[in-house]
Amino acid sequence: VQLQASGGGLVQAGGSLRLSCAASGRTFANYHMGWFRQATGKEREFVASVNWNGRTTGYADSVKGRFTISRDNTKNYVYLQMNNLTPEDTALYYCAAGKLALDLVATMKGEPDYWGQGTLVTVSS
Repeated sequence: VQLQASGGGLVQAGGSLRLSCAASGRTFANYHMGWFRQATGKEREFVASVNWNGRTTGYADSVKGRFTISRDNTKNYVYLQMNNLTPEDTALYYCAAGKLALDLVATMKGEPDYWGQGTLVTVSS
């Protein structure tokens, strides 16, 4: 699976951004999808996951109630709607795909099967 993330940018605290990730190469609906992020000087961390049919989602505690993950299997896209952003959300955001639920993979300290390139989100105070 090839993954191409987009939608990052500079936003003021309290603002919103919507990240998109286009998938190609294999049957998109066969994969669970998710978003991870890595801030400068920190380890990469799990942000959100969505199962293959979009009916089950999972979120890191730090983004619950502010971020929403969704997917469109007809267009081969996964999205991350980010609201009420704070400077602590500043990071390189990566989309990922896997045969296992990615929140479970993250809990087990595993790795998704596929990574996209990152898209930079910068939140100014």
